[in-house]
Amino acid sequence: MNAHRASQRVAVSILAAATFLCLAIVAFVIGFVLEKGLPQLSWEFLFTKPRDMGKAGGILPAIVGTLALSLMAIAVALPLGVGTAVYLAEYTRETRVTKVIRFGTDCLAGIPSIIFGLFGYIFFVTTLKMGWSLIAGALTLAIMVLPTLIRTSEEAIRSVPQSWREVSMSLGATRWETVRKVVLPNALPGIVTGVMLSFGRSIGETAAVIFTAGSSFRLPKSAFDSARTLAVHFYILAREGISTDKAYGTAAVLVIAVLAVNGLTYALMGGFMKRKAR
Repeated sequence: MNAHRASQRVAVSILAAATFLCLAIVAFVIGFVLEKGLPQLSWEFLFTKPRDMGKAGGILPAIVGTLALSLMAIAVALPLGVGTAVYLAEYTRETRVTKVIRFGTDCLAGIPSIIFGLFGYIFFVTTLKMGWSLIAGALTLAIMVLPTLIRTSEEAIRSVPQSWREVSMSLGATRWETVRKVVLPNALPGIVTGVMLSFGRSIGETAAVIFTAGSSFRLPKSAFDSARTLAVHFYILAREGISTDKAYGTAAVLVIAVLAVNGLTYALMGGFMKRKAR
């Protein structure tokens, strides 16, 4: 008995050490970036345009480009992802076709983002003649985040008890009415989590964006204008050695944005769970 307890304590200690080590690494990276970048943040930095190739001025076009690109990508991917998840979970049985679809989405989730960028450049930018534009970048990002939305939405839908569906249809509701009024409202927390995670990934993406949306300094005026995101702006500033200080400032804004998205995700999840428990 004592040997079993000792082994249990050793296992718990190892797992706890691994957990604290991961947290320490993440905290160190975030703290390092914020320590270098926060002193650069100011009203001028956040709300003015870059000057002198980014050595002076601010990052307003990059902030606008990041938000526009990410929101457009989610707007395209959300109905496709949730629709696919509903179809797989509610309207099909477990067959070879559904297994192939799930295998395909898992493979897409593992493809490097630069491959998506090259595909978007060849198909959207060149073949469809969209040029370097927000719409080309958004469509590329939508394809990239689609697997995350499909899998998270499907798992959220499947977590709704089957008995709730049976009760709804026994009262005369159709399958679509059951999905719309019973399943989706109760699966909403999981779907929202997938949306926020996809949004966070879109904010921080570089390789898929630089090949499709371009890197224009100007504020985009339409979906067919080129735009520069925060991640691309940071990459160019750091790679070209234009301004290390501005690069750290941009990185700090990017880190804060990602932390805010994740924090909002957990807050929404907590609110949904409390409301559901009542």
